[in-house]
Amino acid sequence: MKFTLSWLKEHLDTNATLEEIEFALSDLGLEVEGIENPADALKTFTIAKVIEAEQHPDADRLRVCKVETDEGEKQIVCGAPNARAGITVVLCKPGDYVPGIDVTLSVGNIRGVESHGMMASERELELSDEHNGIIELPSGDVGQLFVDWLAENDPAKVDPVIEIAITPNRPDALGVHGIARDLAARGLGTLITKDVPVVEGKFPCPVSVSIDEDTLEQAPVFYGRVIKGVKNGPSPAWLQDRLKAIGLRPISALVDITNYFTYDNNRPLHVFDADKVAGGALRVHRAKGGETFLALDEKEYTLHEGMTAISDANGVESLAGIMGGEHSGCTDDTTNVFLEAAFFDPIRTAYTGRALKINSDARYRFERGIDPEWTPVGIEAATQMIIGLCGGEPSEVVVAGQMPDHSRAYTLDTDRVQSLVGMDIPAQDQHQTLTALGFKLDGGMAHVPSWRPDVLGEADLVEEVARIASLTKLKGKPMARATSGVPKQILSPLQKREQIARRMAASLGYNECVTYSFIDRKSAELFGGGSDATMLANPMSSDMSHMRPDLLAGLMQAAARNQARGFADMALFEVGPVFHGGEPNEQSLQVSGLLVGRTGPKDVHGASRTVDVFDAKADVEAILDALGAPSKVQILRDGAAWWHPGRHGRICLGPKKTLAVFGEVHPKVLAEMDVKGPAVAFTIWPEDIPMPRKSSATRPALTMNDLQAVERDFAFVVDTSVDALTLVNAAAGSDKTLIEDVRVFDEFIGGSLGEGKKSIAVTVRLQPTDATLKDKDIEAVSAKIVEKVKKATGGELRG
Repeated sequence: MKFTLSWLKEHLDTNATLEEIEFALSDLGLEVEGIENPADALKTFTIAKVIEAEQHPDADRLRVCKVETDEGEKQIVCGAPNARAGITVVLCKPGDYVPGIDVTLSVGNIRGVESHGMMASERELELSDEHNGIIELPSGDVGQLFVDWLAENDPAKVDPVIEIAITPNRPDALGVHGIARDLAARGLGTLITKDVPVVEGKFPCPVSVSIDEDTLEQAPVFYGRVIKGVKNGPSPAWLQDRLKAIGLRPISALVDITNYFTYDNNRPLHVFDADKVAGGALRVHRAKGGETFLALDEKEYTLHEGMTAISDANGVESLAGIMGGEHSGCTDDTTNVFLEAAFFDPIRTAYTGRALKINSDARYRFERGIDPEWTPVGIEAATQMIIGLCGGEPSEVVVAGQMPDHSRAYTLDTDRVQSLVGMDIPAQDQHQTLTALGFKLDGGMAHVPSWRPDVLGEADLVEEVARIASLTKLKGKPMARATSGVPKQILSPLQKREQIARRMAASLGYNECVTYSFIDRKSAELFGGGSDATMLANPMSSDMSHMRPDLLAGLMQAAARNQARGFADMALFEVGPVFHGGEPNEQSLQVSGLLVGRTGPKDVHGASRTVDVFDAKADVEAILDALGAPSKVQILRDGAAWWHPGRHGRICLGPKKTLAVFGEVHPKVLAEMDVKGPAVAFTIWPEDIPMPRKSSATRPALTMNDLQAVERDFAFVVDTSVDALTLVNAAAGSDKTLIEDVRVFDEFIGGSLGEGKKSIAVTVRLQPTDATLKDKDIEAVSAKIVEKVKKATGGELRG
């Protein structure tokens, strides 16, 4: 099993080094057979720049180049046709080993001219077969390591490839996601799980599927759908690079997608050319014996009695779980494709493969056992990728058979685990280990996940606990004594954020509310809920008939009750889950706050005032900062219907990544909830705030600029409908390197500007990092700002 480090990190959020991952894999029983790290062969090469290139005095095809390096100016003789002044090259110095030519360089003398190294081509560095000239880089600084440049600009060329040996009892490790799960359970990172939404079918599937009654044991369930109007062709570069790295040959986008899921999630798939399926129907059946079948490997096989075959009206088109057929295979001319995701019996698949002597990635996985419950998910995930890469319109999914029941549970005796393993493994750690591996614990029983067909008894549970705990830790130790020191943190990052949010909101003067998760239908509908999916089957009362869709519903009810009892001014907050469905994964965590009335009691100094949207904005920004949210965000409108349409803001990292919303509550909602305004509120989604890449408690080093910053003021005349934020974002985006800050300092409406116009004045702060700004530099940036603002807002620079 091969995979790249970057592929692994798509399933595992980790900062672990390659060496740490290598050790953990072998220690977990996934023995590392080898690591191919392209960076190792390139680590000594640096970037240089050719200053001059003159004709060699004694050779027509050679040029004598003066090259600027990190060690000063060097003379290098080069025979490449593209050697010329001004290009950025890859330098191999004397003493460097060049893998493509198997030579360790030394200072040479080429026809009477001394040469201090060489400028390399891609083939000489084993990056490709290109050797018509030396490498010309579009960027790079003199002295920069070439591997660092590749990591930033072409990471696929330095992506380490890890190969592990898979024992027959670990089919779940035949997918990168399964490997990541083991590493996450060991503690090397966090498993990245992605929800796969269902792709809605646009039309009934024109290809029907049936499974013969006597074949249901060999092929319990079969999912399929047609995708019309696809455009097959070469797959994108990232997919080709990934397949090439693990030794697979890219064929076409459709075929490459099925190969990708085979290695990504241990989910073999197959694609038929739907136009070549005779009769518009596929039948899964036992072979009678004697049928012939031309497979994708261009070999003809004769089927034995009892083998599982997939046939159309003309005959066998695929050998279930082994290999597809040449006749119905996809080509560049394929426009309609039938996607198959099925579960086939491991033993029958193994017998068939051995009898016909066919070795394929599909057989290798099916005969060891794949995750049957990921079958419907796999077809949706593959459909999304096919539509994303090849276009097309999907049909409804057709299903034949039913999902096999592989559920089973075994007793977990935590004391027995400790006595068998010989290590002190607390019961809590054992539970955490099995939970991280996908087991579900119910009392003293451990329910085995569907992707682990190898777990067949209590002893296997013991093995799993010991494997994750690491038997390398098994050593002689003195008698147990009371431990000292600071205990490890037991709260998850999300639980920690809950704690921080509570403390910060309380420090801002809010009082915490703990309301029921159930509300009435009318209130739920005001906040986007109230559907049957969140309705309780047996509610305690009619006022608690639905799961709450938003925390503000409960806070508004609490505010109404307090106002009815004479408490007009309130600052309330709550932290808790909200629900948009009845399933465990259909809930999210929210932090909500509500301000009602005035900022404080009336006084002689007149400091008391009614709360406004900026009070909510200041509080939500303070809590977001405490939670570690990025400082650079966008504030957009188009929030939910319960916010005042012109007096709210959506704090985002992008149009689709909302971290929080703040603003005035819609007057209609206040009236329906019987709350006397004004009322402003905020809602934060802590789960959507990006986790910090580093978990260190120390602050980063202070960055000081020793170059003088420059501020310039601009005033633009725009339509009154233009938001100031649109103008600010446009100005800030005109030069992200130099522009440090843009802020509004004046707004003027009316006067000589005319009807429907206003003037917005901003200050732009320019902070150079390399050299002090000159007048021409400032003028150039100013021109960019004016042009960008004009394009974004239609405004003009005020004269």
